[in-house]
Formats: sequence, C-alpha cells, structure tokens
Amino acid sequence: MKDTRFSKLVLLVNSLVPLALLLWDVWRKNVGANPLEFVTRTTGMLTLVFLFLTLVVSPLRRILGLNWLIKFRRMLGLFAFFYGCLHLLTYIAFDRYFRLTTIPGDIATRRFIAVGMAAFFLMLPLAITSTDAMVKRLGGKRWALLHRVVYAAGIFGVLHYYMLVKSDVRLPITFAFLLAVLLGFRAFAKYHQTPPIPSGLNRTS
Repeated sequence: MKDTRFSKLVLLVNSLVPLALLLWDVWRKNVGANPLEFVTRTTGMLTLVFLFLTLVVSPLRRILGLNWLIKFRRMLGLFAFFYGCLHLLTYIAFDRYFRLTTIPGDIATRRFIAVGMAAFFLMLPLAITSTDAMVKRLGGKRWALLHRVVYAAGIFGVLHYYMLVKSDVRLPITFAFLLAVLLGFRAFAKYHQTPPIPSGLNRTS
C-alpha cells in the first residue's frame, strides 16, 4: 500500500490552516459586527466540511480503487470532532459565559441547540474509539457498526445548520443534498456489491 506519511503531514497542516486564519481574523478584528456569530458559524461550518470529507473517503476509495485513501479517514474524522469541540466551546464560553447550569434551559427553549448537541455527542464515541487499540478491543465488526453513527451525526449536523440560518437556507440545502448522495451511494453499494477496481489499474504510465 502507498506510503502516505508525507500526504498525512500535508493534510494535517492544511486542516489547521482554517483555524489559523480564523484566529488571525479575530486578532485583526476582521470578524464583522457580531464576532460571536462569525466564530460560531465558522467553526460549525468547518465541523460539517470535515465530517463530509470523512464520509466521502469510502465512495472515492471504491469508485477509484485507491485503497490508500482509507488512511486519511481517521484524521479527517478527528478534525471534524476537533472543530466540533471548538464550536461547542464557543457556545459555552461566549454565549453561556461558562454558566453551565443555564445550558439545559437553553437546550429546552432553542431546539437548534438541542439538535447541535445531539450531533456533537454522536461524534464523541467515534472520537474515543478512533485508536487502533479501541478497534482491537471492540473487534472489527462491532467497531464498524458503532462508527455508522457518523451518518446520524451528519444528519443532525445538517439539520442543526438548517434550523440555525432561518432565512437563506441555500447552503444547508446543499449540504443536505450532498449527504443524501453520500448515503444513497452507501445504500446502493450495500445491495449491489461489486468488487472495487484494483488500484494498479488506475495508474497511468
């Protein structure tokens, strides 16, 4: 299988670039009239983007026969969780001012917060069990079954975004369409299983 160490380093650096740009904008006060909304929307968007990149690995691997792509899925998933943590921390720090006792009441009154919390806590066990040791402890089949929860996390994440924007829903609808395509591909592949194209056949001289 292809040596992906350098590619993983490139992915790591590029995955941190959005955070660096966000911090730079905050430092330069280039975050508009509502900094809280800017940071919240940005971290939420990054969470969805990395979650979708995680979901797209398997279809690309199957269609293109590039089996080495699977090596990037864990890092992409962890970055989705990382930006999800930043999204949640932004809410706790700058919306609730670390008054944790106010969060349950806020969840009860603002449904999009409840949906967002559900998406985050669905990602939590996936991050915890992302290590090789946890794969061995759970066993391959049980681990794979658990990690199907990522589909539900994606659905709740898109729904959270849709409920949040209220007016211009073009981006949430776009995410919903892409998610439907990704889940539809998986359903099709499950019931019409064909062997993936060997990666060697995709090489050009």
